[in-house]
This record gives sequence, C-alpha cells and structure tokens, in this order.
Amino acid sequence: MKGGTTAPAILLALASLAMAQTIEKVNYAGWPNCYRISNGTVELIVTSDVGPRIIRYGFIGGQNLFKEFKEQMGKSGEPDWQIRGGHRIWVAPEVAQEISPITYAVDNDPVKIDVTATGLVATPPLEEEAGLQKQIEVRLAASGTQVQVSHRITNRNMWAIELAPWALTVMAPGGVGLTGLPPRGTHPEVLAPTNPLIIWAFTDLGDPRWIFLNKYIGLRQDPKNKVPQKIGHFNSDTWGAYYLNGELFLKRYAAFPGKTYADMGASFEMFTNGDMLELETLGPLSRLKPGETVEHVEIWSLHRGIKIDRFDDATLDRVLKPLVE
Repeated sequence: MKGGTTAPAILLALASLAMAQTIEKVNYAGWPNCYRISNGTVELIVTSDVGPRIIRYGFIGGQNLFKEFKEQMGKSGEPDWQIRGGHRIWVAPEVAQEISPITYAVDNDPVKIDVTATGLVATPPLEEEAGLQKQIEVRLAASGTQVQVSHRITNRNMWAIELAPWALTVMAPGGVGLTGLPPRGTHPEVLAPTNPLIIWAFTDLGDPRWIFLNKYIGLRQDPKNKVPQKIGHFNSDTWGAYYLNGELFLKRYAAFPGKTYADMGASFEMFTNGDMLELETLGPLSRLKPGETVEHVEIWSLHRGIKIDRFDDATLDRVLKPLVE
C-alpha cells in the first residue's frame, strides 16, 4: 500500500462498528444487481451492474441526497463514460477524453462485489487502457449515520505513474454546497498565507450563486442556471457539506500539508451546473510503481432537523461547528 490518506483520529470514530448492518441484493432504478446496506437509520445503495456508484445515501424512507440522472438509470454497456450520479472514484488531474482515458475511463460493465460484516468492497474490471485497478470499500457504522468510504487505485502498468485519487459526490439539485476555510487570523498578527484559493477559467466570482464569508464558502445549486462554476482550496481538515430540505450531508478527509496536490494544491473542489452540485476531495499526488496502491478515505455523516435560515458565519458556526469539530 502506498502512502494512504487515512487519519487515525478519524478512524477512531468508527470503533463502534459491529454486526448490526443488513446487506441485501436489490433491484434499484432498473439495475437488478444493486446492494443495499442499512443499519435501520440510513441506507446506501451500491451498483454492481455498472460503476461502481454509491447511487443512494439517505435516511430510510427519506430523500436521496445524491443526484440520479434518470435517463441513465438502469442502463449499462454504453461505449462512452456516463456520469449517472451518486458517488464515484476518479483520477486527478483531470484529462480530457480525447487526450487520454485516464480520467474518463468507461465504467459501464459489471462490478465484483465482496460482502463484508459491515458493508462491501466493490471492484470494477481493470481499466485496460489506463492500466489502473480501482476499488471502493463501504463500511457503515452499526448505529447512527456514519460511513467510511475507502477509495483505492492500483497501478497495473509495467511502468510507474503519477496520479491522485479523486472522490466525487454528485448532489441532488436545489441545495447549497458548503466548505470551511482553515482557521482565520488578523493582521498584522498573522502575516503568512494560510491556503490557496483556486479558480478555473470559467469561474465567475461575481455569480450570485456564490456565498463568500470569513470562515466559509458556499455555492447554491440552481436548476435554472446552467452556467458551470467551480472553486477549490486546501485545508488540512478538509470537509464539504450539502444542505437540502432540512438535511445535511457531510464528508470529511484529513489532508496532508507537506504533500503535493493536483490543481494548484487543492484538497477540496466544488462544482455546479444546472443539473447538480459536486463535492470533491483529492488525495495527494503519488508516484505509483507497478503493483503499488494508493488509498483515499472519506468519512460521511447525514444529519436531519437542520435549519439554516441565513448564510452568515454566526449561523454556520452554530450548525456546522458541532458536526465538523
């Protein structure tokens, strides 16, 4: 295993994992071979006919906070890459499809599923053109909503390759994406910069969907506005959240300040268009020798009864600080 991105402090929160989950094969959205993982409070649906995608995460009987592209549900075998929705693993930095298959590798074939005591391991076929073997492991806590999602990429080429694991969660429309900046300070007490703020050629900081605060950055998903927006930053305590209909999805990842990250140093990126909003975390760039694996771990949680009536620092501190800290 090459330089994993797991923080022991975060993994301690999963010490209560026990044999209280149910795992069953179900038909979901037209795919007959999906796997449902539940602990009586929340459920996750993982595809095995394609992907893999974690296509659903929500409270039992509640909304799916993940986007589903209806026209792509239940289908398989397409010649081109399909977004489908849900959560996926990719390779950074992003490379256009016409240049290389390394990012937009087609994943429309059946996936091998190994059921575990607390979830499952999903292993898609080897990406032969890129020479990469991906894998996602899902572990659901015995109670509550906490999920550990481990993303692995193994180099099956005969040569070394540099890449970064990239975990993208596609959120349902109509909500607000949020992320936190590193601890703030005052001038002249703090003179050194604390983190990069990264923008793309299409980023418009004047777009009314942006929310720029002292401690937080927000981005509204507006189905009526199809213009893409994206921003990135680095935070050693990386997290992204999505607020929709009184519920909040939170994903966390412990980044490494001493390592090199793609996209000018981003450990977190947030993207939106008219269809969805993506919360994205990136592991550091790793040079993988043949046979080496890199792992990138996120911790998820889901919260309901959340009320954000104003997007200001005081309100977000009240709602988010107890969940993040």
